[in-house]
Amino acid sequence: MIIGPFVNGAAIILGALGGALIAHRMPERLRTGMPLAFGVSSMAMGVVLIGRVVHMPVMVIATVLGALIGELIRIEDGLALVGGLAKRLVEKVATTPRGISHEAFIESFVAILVLFCASGAGVFGALNEGMTHDPSVLIAKAFLDLPTAAIFATALGLSVATIAIPQMAIQLALAFGATLLMPLTTPEMVADFSATGGVMMLATGLRICSIKTFPIGNMLPGLLFAMPVSALWTMVF
Repeated sequence: MIIGPFVNGAAIILGALGGALIAHRMPERLRTGMPLAFGVSSMAMGVVLIGRVVHMPVMVIATVLGALIGELIRIEDGLALVGGLAKRLVEKVATTPRGISHEAFIESFVAILVLFCASGAGVFGALNEGMTHDPSVLIAKAFLDLPTAAIFATALGLSVATIAIPQMAIQLALAFGATLLMPLTTPEMVADFSATGGVMMLATGLRICSIKTFPIGNMLPGLLFAMPVSALWTMVF
């Protein structure tokens, strides 16, 4: 029985509810300082994943090719629409925090959407549970996501809770598809896949810290190209 995605999703919902409730009591220094800590943590995890790369050109090709496809089909704009929809849905039942513009809201929402849904820990944890029925990785991730969701909810409100829906959908799809996918992969393919995800986590951290606004959503197709390009690279070279 698959339970990890549900535990992880529940942690995000509980964290968002808690953060929204204490938003008016949260000191401003924590509200602005903690996202910086999460951004740095995301960058650090990205660097660790990139360090595991086996074929450096594969990581570069997958990232660039994925970004090209993402820019052409404008995935980032689609994610922004999702963020706007989530905000409007939440505003029907609760007020969103004041003091944040719509543009700033969309920027933050897209960044944490990628952080929660496309992290290396989430992808690996879902695949691992699908193959071994061991949910420990996703449960550990849930304990990290709960306070993260709470902090971001102090600024973005209950809309953070809606991220649990796509995250659970992605993790469930990966878990159920793992039995078909994993036998076709090699350790090198998995490592190159993780490294490509690490590039996106690094970009996500830079975006959360407001250092550079990378179009992370448009980079996501790179994850689809990582394993096929890795396999082709191994065959050719």
